[in-house]
Amino acid sequence: MSVPANNADTPQLGAKSGNPVHVSVWRQRQRVRVYMNQEKVWDVPRAVTATAKFNSIFFVMFGVDTDNEYYLANVRVATGAPDTRNKILTEGKWVTHGILFDVNSDRIKGESYGSLKEIAGVLTENADVKVQIVGHTDADGDEAANMDLSTRRAASVKTALAREFAIDASRMETDGKGESQPVDKNDNPAGKANNRRVEFVKR
Repeated sequence: MSVPANNADTPQLGAKSGNPVHVSVWRQRQRVRVYMNQEKVWDVPRAVTATAKFNSIFFVMFGVDTDNEYYLANVRVATGAPDTRNKILTEGKWVTHGILFDVNSDRIKGESYGSLKEIAGVLTENADVKVQIVGHTDADGDEAANMDLSTRRAASVKTALAREFAIDASRMETDGKGESQPVDKNDNPAGKANNRRVEFVKR
C-alpha cells in the first residue's frame, strides 16, 4: 500500500528580494486547500475529521535557509463561505468578499485567485449555467464614480474568468450597482468591507 506524500514543492518562499507571499488557507468541512499567491499548493479532500473544531493557529517552518528571514503580517481569520455550487445552483446567487481589487481600481489582486477558481470550477462543471456578475462598492467617494468603478470591476472579473479559466464569455453578463445596495453600514471599516463585494446571479 502506497502512502501519498504530505509535502509539495513550491518556488513561492524562495524569493530573495523580499517580495510578499499571500497565503490563503481554506477549509470546508473535511477539505483543506492552500494557495500561495496564484498557485494552489495543496488540495486535500479529507485533511481533517468531519467533527474537528479548531481554536488555535500555529506557524512552524522546518529546514529553512538561515540566510533568509520570514515575517508575518496582515493575518486575517474569516468564516468560511457557504458551498459555492449549492449557492449558485439551488439558491441562484453567490456573494463573495474574496475577490479584491486595488484601491479605486478594477485591477484584481493576486489573493483573489482562490475565489475566482472556486466559481470557475462551478461554471466548468455546469456548462449550461449562465451568470450575471454584479459589482458593489462602499459609499466612499462620488456616487457616479462608484457606479462606474463597480461596473468596471464586474467586467474585470468576467475577463479574468474567460482568460484564466476558459469560461465562455457569452455565459457571463456584467453589471455594477455602485453604493446603491449596501448590506451593512458605511460608517465603519468592517461595514464598508462588507459592502465591497461581487455577486454571481444565476440567469
